[in-house]
Amino acid sequence: MSGNVQLLNDTLAAAKSEGRAALIAYLPAGFPTVTGGVEAVKAALDGGADVVEVGLPHSDPVLDGPVIQTADDIALRGGVRIADVMRTVREAHEATGKPILVMTYWNPIDRYGVERFTAELAEAGGAGCILPDLPVQESALWREHADKHGLATVFVVAPSSRDARLAEITAAGSGFVYAASLMGVTGTRESVGAQAEDLVRRTRTTTDTPVCVGLGVSNAAQAAEVARFADGVIVGSAFVKRMLDAPDDAAGLEGVRALAADLAKGVRGQA
Repeated sequence: MSGNVQLLNDTLAAAKSEGRAALIAYLPAGFPTVTGGVEAVKAALDGGADVVEVGLPHSDPVLDGPVIQTADDIALRGGVRIADVMRTVREAHEATGKPILVMTYWNPIDRYGVERFTAELAEAGGAGCILPDLPVQESALWREHADKHGLATVFVVAPSSRDARLAEITAAGSGFVYAASLMGVTGTRESVGAQAEDLVRRTRTTTDTPVCVGLGVSNAAQAAEVARFADGVIVGSAFVKRMLDAPDDAAGLEGVRALAADLAKGVRGQA
């Protein structure tokens, strides 16, 4: 069975044709429970997200800030497994028809097996993977299997990436380029600075692949700011915080849905 890289490409192209950036939400699998995590992803999509990244909780994150680390810890203590991540992708995609990616560090895939992971993700209806710590020069095996199964390979670029390195990364990736708006870990910020706009500009000189910006966006005004220069706006910690701060699961889901609706206005310039 082939994965849904084409659905991802079509979704990003459709947003562009509407004169707006796509809204990409991030939520970890297994948080607050596996079933609760599925419902949270569906709530983000129902609220207005175009795409969702499902996080594979990991005990040694390098990109995730304290909010997402807290949610990951809850998921790991709850016993979340890769099978639960696949279930989250499958159920959210089947319920909404929208593209779902997995964001994961390389070690869990390496231990699970690349062929097995890509085959199962495609079978679940996944659109691809974001791999923040897989060096491009070590990615041939992954890309071979991802291509075979119709999955996007999304790499992360940062303000520190030199132009030659950007070209190397974008030539190897597919789906979209994840532009980290600043040096550091995920989390909400007061502003998403000029660094991000410069990074998008430099990245676009190397590729026609959409460039989506993450790290720091938490409200509609920031989403609108980033949407002026990026093809997609990625929001993670703000969604997770809505779940963490809610008095119960139902309120958490409503918070996720409401935030997605607010951010969806932002990427359309309606904030």
